[in-house]
Amino acid sequence: MRKRQAKKRPLLPDPKFNDQLVTRFVNMMMWDGKKSVAFKIFYDAIDVVEQKKQDDEKTGLELWKDALSNVMPHVEVRSRRVGGATFQIPMQIRPDRKVSTAMKWLISFARKRNEKSMAQKLASEILAAAKEEGAAVKKRVDTHKMAEANKAFSHFRF
Repeated sequence: MRKRQAKKRPLLPDPKFNDQLVTRFVNMMMWDGKKSVAFKIFYDAIDVVEQKKQDDEKTGLELWKDALSNVMPHVEVRSRRVGGATFQIPMQIRPDRKVSTAMKWLISFARKRNEKSMAQKLASEILAAAKEEGAAVKKRVDTHKMAEANKAFSHFRF
């Protein structure tokens, strides 16, 4: 290998919840380097989740973490060429990739919703995912189904 693997930069925990996962999420949500705007959207979304939630034993942040773990995929399919044919091969996902995939899906499906503000879109996607429904959870289920369907090709794993 010529190039060394890039060093993981330490993330600063966010100011409100003191959590690195929140910072990572906000960094993914951010557009054009506008971090303060992204933080405001996230905190507003968590406040909306706090107001809309049914059960009283969990905070908005805990609901967000539940939503994230509900969206997290455990297997994915990867394309691999074997003798002129391309196979979809199911593979386990690394833990850090699980988290980032879940975040990407949560953000992208929140953006596709049709509420007024991004904070409201994100809040409703979080609430849906926490209840094991919504587009992001459906994406995870579809990914798992695809991996299950292509289990016959798992012997091509590299």
